[in-house]
Parts: sequence; structure tokens; C-alpha cells
Amino acid sequence: MTVFGGIAEFERSLILTRTQEGREAAMARGVAFGRPPKLQDDQTKLVLELIGTGKSISAVAGSFNVHPATIH
Repeated sequence: MTVFGGIAEFERSLILTRTQEGREAAMARGVAFGRPPKLQDDQTKLVLELIGTGKSISAVAGSFNVHPATIH
């Protein structure tokens, strides 16, 4: 059992190393990780302008069809 445990631990470390190398290679190629942004850059600027003029966050969120937490 100890030998099998050692082999499994070694295999797991190999998997982690390969996964990390794959992620680094993808980042070097410019692959984006995570969720895509809900608003485009120009929309984000407009949101900031609207909030700056005193419009409520709920109203701004409703006009862009997003949740208020996205605006926060």
C-alpha cells in the first residue's frame, strides 16, 4: 500500500506540473482566462459618466440590462 501511495503521489505531482506548464503556455499565446466582461470598455466609461451625473445604480443597471452588482 505504501508503494502504491508513493506512485500515486508522484503521478499527481506530474499532473500538476503539466497543467501549470499548459497554463503558462496558454498565457504566453494570449489566451484569456475567466469569464468574459459583461460590459465593453465604452459602456464602462458611459456607466461611470451616468453615475457621476447622479443617476442611480439600479437605473444604470436597468438601462444596460445587467445586475446592479455588475455596476458596483
